[in-house]
Amino acid sequence: MDENRIDEVSLDYLYKAILSLETKEECAAFLDDLCTSQELKALSQRMLVAKMLSEKKIYNNIVASTGASTATISRVNRTLNSKYSGSGYKTVFSRLKDTTSDDITGVNTGAEKGAE
Repeated sequence: MDENRIDEVSLDYLYKAILSLETKEECAAFLDDLCTSQELKALSQRMLVAKMLSEKKIYNNIVASTGASTATISRVNRTLNSKYSGSGYKTVFSRLKDTTSDDITGVNTGAEKGAE
């Protein structure tokens, strides 16, 4: 079996594993087992950055609220605005449409682009 096939099969297994989880607690336990604390922090930071970008928050406020580097913010922004990717973020955000970045950070994260 070639390496690409193994990667595809193992990714499929991971996706199925995630889809099998039924509660937030199960998801947290699985991700705690699967990822290091730094990996989880990076994933959650990217999600928050993407959410803030989708809400048209400005880079300076995203840096201040998340601690993400401008390089990370730029990469996430490219993904969100690419015609070839970003659909995963958009799907999640549409399903969690009642949650804002301010709800996540507990802080008003600032002006929208162009409002300065």
